[in-house]
Amino acid sequence: MAVIAYNQAEIELLARLMRAEAEGDGQLGMLMVGNVGVNRVLGDCLDFKDIRSLEQMVFQRPGGFEATTKGYFYQRARPEDILLARRVVAGERFSPANRALWFFMPTGACPAQWFGQWNTGRYKSHCFFSPLVSVCPTV
Repeated sequence: MAVIAYNQAEIELLARLMRAEAEGDGQLGMLMVGNVGVNRVLGDCLDFKDIRSLEQMVFQRPGGFEATTKGYFYQRARPEDILLARRVVAGERFSPANRALWFFMPTGACPAQWFGQWNTGRYKSHCFFSPLVSVCPTV
């Protein structure tokens, strides 16, 4: 059963986002980006209080994903990417992104905090950051 509501177009949108943001980090990296997206829909906290759908999450401004400004994001979703997107909306979570609401690709080591949020780990090129449970209990 899905942890968030979605339709087929939103699954394809999430699949495109996951590929555009983390294809270079392989399937696990893409799944972690998907976790961040699903967590933002679940969050109802911080920068994500008004985010209730995958479409709102993907195109959030300000604070959205840089990939949506690049042409690669607008290519059709591949079947293998759609399967990955379905896994994260079904509730699969992957550490260090299991509660993460943010990630970025630093030029060096991951900072301990990013905009006041704690680093929960790195996977290949991306550092992940999660809020305290007391701040975002629904993630």
